[in-house]
Amino acid sequence: MTSTAQRAFVLSVLVLLMAATRVNHFAAIPDASWAVFFLGGFYLRDWTRWAFPLLMALALLVDVLVIRSAGMAYLQHYCISPGTWMLLPAYFALWAGGMLLRQHYHGASWAALGKGALLLVAAVAVCHLFAQGGFYWTSANVPVPTVAGWASNYGDWYLPYLRTAAIYVGLAAALQLATEQVAKLLQTRRDILH
Repeated sequence: MTSTAQRAFVLSVLVLLMAATRVNHFAAIPDASWAVFFLGGFYLRDWTRWAFPLLMALALLVDVLVIRSAGMAYLQHYCISPGTWMLLPAYFALWAGGMLLRQHYHGASWAALGKGALLLVAAVAVCHLFAQGGFYWTSANVPVPTVAGWASNYGDWYLPYLRTAAIYVGLAAALQLATEQVAKLLQTRRDILH
């Protein structure tokens, strides 16, 4: 991403994607938040100072609005615990994975695809460690937390979160590839005409 207009467009798409899918974590259209943060790190690395906090604030705002629309106080919801603040390092782990991929990205290739897959798997693992651990170890809904219970819970939820993030990131990767191919074709055409 080189131009401000391109970054603004990507940020707008990510904001809309999170707002549209975060409203119900278990809807037919799954929550794209984890992919949004990974893709944000990739496409908006130079805007991290303000784009990451903006997306964090949006995530919190959507959560508050959804919980309040269900007639509950935010702090009374099942998913909210003292460990909710762990979403900050959790989501930044995804953002950092995207930034690391961008740092080593030199165009679509099998090597880039492999690096992207490995970084996504690692970023989701770290994100899940913070997010799930923050809930598991601090929530009143887990009356007697144990290491075995935590490990079981981590294992139960890791693959579904990874699968959802991978679907959205895979779609973005396909769009990235298509965009690069079209740009190459246009450049070749310009070269031929000149």
